[in-house]
Amino acid sequence: MKKYILSLDQGTTSSRAVLFEKSGKAAGVCQIEYTQIYPGNGWVEHDANEIYSSQLEAAKGVLEKCGVNAEEIAAIGITNQRETTILWDRTTGEPVCNAIVWQCRRTADICENYKSQGLEKFFRDKTGLLIDPYFSATKIKWILDNVPGVMERAEQGEILFGTVDCWLIWKLTGGRVHATDMTNASRTMLFNIHTLQWDKEILGLLGIPACILPDVVPSSGSIGVCDASIFGADIPITGCAGDQQAALFGQRCFMTGDVKNTYGTGGFLLINTGDKPVTSNSGLLTTIAWSIGNEVTYALEGSVFIAGAAVKWLRDEMQLIDSASESGKLAASVDSTEGVYIVPAFTGLGAPYWEPAARGVITGLTRAAGRAHIVRAVLESIAYQTADVLRAMEQDVGQLGAIRVDGGASANNFLTQFQADILGTEIIRPENVESTAIGAAFLAGIEVGFWADRFEVASLGGSFEKFSPAMSEAEREKLIAGWKKAVACAIASVK
Repeated sequence: MKKYILSLDQGTTSSRAVLFEKSGKAAGVCQIEYTQIYPGNGWVEHDANEIYSSQLEAAKGVLEKCGVNAEEIAAIGITNQRETTILWDRTTGEPVCNAIVWQCRRTADICENYKSQGLEKFFRDKTGLLIDPYFSATKIKWILDNVPGVMERAEQGEILFGTVDCWLIWKLTGGRVHATDMTNASRTMLFNIHTLQWDKEILGLLGIPACILPDVVPSSGSIGVCDASIFGADIPITGCAGDQQAALFGQRCFMTGDVKNTYGTGGFLLINTGDKPVTSNSGLLTTIAWSIGNEVTYALEGSVFIAGAAVKWLRDEMQLIDSASESGKLAASVDSTEGVYIVPAFTGLGAPYWEPAARGVITGLTRAAGRAHIVRAVLESIAYQTADVLRAMEQDVGQLGAIRVDGGASANNFLTQFQADILGTEIIRPENVESTAIGAAFLAGIEVGFWADRFEVASLGGSFEKFSPAMSEAEREKLIAGWKKAVACAIASVK
């Protein structure tokens, strides 16, 4: 009877639901886009209720499309945009304000204040993270300090905090379960990745009441039960991981040293570092990759804030393309960008620069530059940003081998080939580039015996396509030098 795992993939711009069969193949997909809210310069918000309603619509949509009923689903796995912060009323379930999205830079001043106190090592030693608006901690503080009455209600136990996974779990279980998994907890800047607990010293420093925090559970385990009123039968929720950690698992990066890069709204390069956290000296983050039972696996991560979102900008704001799929063909229609570089620092720069005040720039414009050159420069910017992160990662762990890629933009052949060229490294792209959703499915399925263990998951295989570098070293160095100058302009523009 149990033929499928339902994966809920709640992303930054859309909510997706995917049904996976035991073979690892996707039986069906449904995707619903939802509203992006930009209330100020560098501010990004979502309506938490719309996040849930769009995810529910996607889930019901894929079941209807495939003619599947709830009794056929063995378990639910959840993966989500990370760091996005929601506070809601424990009794009514109503959010106290819009969700503050991971991209939002409104807490830059708060972060600068803590940096000026010399607290970067304090936070890094405990959480593996840098002090940055990216993470949930200062977003929580901002809401407590700026939304009238919320601090008092929080101190009285009337308010709950959660990242998006926690919000979905709470809603799906009818408010019975307030929990997050270790991967999402490790992205809040409140979780001690060594003791595997919320850190009391950090909570005290930021003035965040511990009573608002969720329980922390393994990424693969018995998390809760989706209420029968939602899909027609009780379904166990047994898998949960932040989107990038889920993609690492979905790419079967089970061995120490395995690397993957996901091209989503942002770009995220992760390397499995095994059962011990590795501290970066190059601006990368130490994070929890996943937890299964008592076993915790760690990763190093480099985060690029704007990747696929820049292509969406070309489509929606600049109207230079009608669809994302058009970008690769247009970029390939010209031999180069004619010296044009675009640094899409729309919400600051992530690893390895960590410049939250930086903003996007276009350099090298001449009269010869046209639509195709701009589109090509945007796609190339995604590869350059990835190269920056990869070189930083190599400083920490040594030379890396082939890079496994996934996410929507990795389907772009121009981008994937240029990535191989600019890295001088082989790129491996799986047949199914939706590694985030399948990673959550694997974590859920292992817990309920749908798949026996990681060995069975690894054996599912699937076909791959390889992209080998075809660019000369001299050309590569010339292009990267131009990119570095463009990045310097983006940083200098706000200094």
